[in-house]
Amino acid sequence: MEEAREWQVVELLKTTTDFFLTRAVDEARISAELLLGHVLALGRLELYLHHNRPVFPDELERFRGLCRQRLEGRPVQYILGEQWFYGLSFSVDERVLIPRPETELLVEHALASLGFSSRGGSGPAKVLDIGTGSGCIAVTLARLCGELEATALDISPAAIELAERNAQRQGVASRVKFLQADMLEGNLASLLEEYAFELILSNPPYIPEAEWEGLQREVKQYEPKGALTTPLGLECYEAIAAQAGGLLKSGGRLSMELHADGAAAVTEIMTRHGFSSVEVSKDYSGHDRVITGTLADRNL
Repeated sequence: MEEAREWQVVELLKTTTDFFLTRAVDEARISAELLLGHVLALGRLELYLHHNRPVFPDELERFRGLCRQRLEGRPVQYILGEQWFYGLSFSVDERVLIPRPETELLVEHALASLGFSSRGGSGPAKVLDIGTGSGCIAVTLARLCGELEATALDISPAAIELAERNAQRQGVASRVKFLQADMLEGNLASLLEEYAFELILSNPPYIPEAEWEGLQREVKQYEPKGALTTPLGLECYEAIAAQAGGLLKSGGRLSMELHADGAAAVTEIMTRHGFSSVEVSKDYSGHDRVITGTLADRNL
């Protein structure tokens, strides 16, 4: 890009996209749009509505700085410090996994399990989110459901700090309680014995260590490995299912996000730990994504 020339929005987007493509940057066009939109305080559609707008030298310099980070592989969400999830904006950085669109399906199943519509509900409910990360699941449910109370756990104090900020940002801090806990230690019931949840949710680490090297460069370099992998990919499912009986009400439900190849193994785990009517739902790409089961009634 020539230093002396004056750029217009549409020209700069095209040139940047083409340059990103030559460097094998994932989602080159979207990356260029989001980064330039951030600098100019314009949405992606607004960039094209203002396609002839000049990009001034100070704006160009800021944009180039963001592009340099993207070329190094840093995800756009971390560069901008933001990711949208279920229509809400969440603060994100390298302390937490970037919320994925696929995880929105877990929120939809949570709402259905609680008897609410996809837009939320107003009835009282208590849910537990294990491995909350950015807090996107618990915070979204609290935002959609005005009487819902959530408890959200994570092993990382740094993640909890960011999740608490997201709860404050969305105005639900009074209804989402965050606690540091390691699900693998097997002591969640002692930490949470005052609760009887209608629903437990989790998007746990489920990528086997053997698959780590095959992941995208930007995932391996920037996202927290502990939020993604376990030695076999099944350890967290086992730990959650084993403890859920002491945390749920009779007839309560457990919903977890799945590895695309994990449905059979996780179904066996949940069935072995007393869950019935176990169902697996696919995402919009046709991959197994969410597994849900109902705890047997203890009075039967």
